[in-house]
Amino acid sequence: MKEKIITKATELFLSIGFKSVTMDDLAQSMGISKKTIYQYFENKNQLISSCTESFQKKITKTFKDLRKNTSNPIIELFQIKKEVMKILGNTETAPQFQLQKFYPEIHAEIKNRELDLVRDTIHESLKNGVDSGYFRKDINIDFITRIYINGMRGVRDIDLFPLTEFKIEEVLEDFIEYHIRAISTTKGLKLLNRIYKN
Repeated sequence: MKEKIITKATELFLSIGFKSVTMDDLAQSMGISKKTIYQYFENKNQLISSCTESFQKKITKTFKDLRKNTSNPIIELFQIKKEVMKILGNTETAPQFQLQKFYPEIHAEIKNRELDLVRDTIHESLKNGVDSGYFRKDINIDFITRIYINGMRGVRDIDLFPLTEFKIEEVLEDFIEYHIRAISTTKGLKLLNRIYKN
């Protein structure tokens, strides 16, 4: 039952918003009592925390699957951007921004888990880029991995990039281009230019 509650709550949070969904809404949508929910979760914050952790693991698996199915590390970065945009959206009602604004402690938890969840995937992708000649051999892969993760956090920060002034998709696109240009060989830059031409 706990997993069913997490699944349904995540669906509601992502479609309606973390702030908007009440425990009553969740109970009604599942046809169960609020008492049943409270058997597994002490309060809404604990439920949100469990949902975000579960969803983060699912996203990480999606990124790992992209890695397996894409042999080119530059194309992989653009595919990841598409997946991120499906989650984020461009409005203040988007789940990521609601967490940052209304549930800062949970937002901080997500950031803390992020490094552990995606570090290996990013590291492997960079190594693949070096081995395939798209990224320079002299880059410090451990350093670039952490800089990339920190940069992805930064572009999703609505205090740093307010949605009234910036479109998240454009900020993400600019960050990816900045990242690729900083570490690419001539071969990598040629591919990047071809992607932008098409």
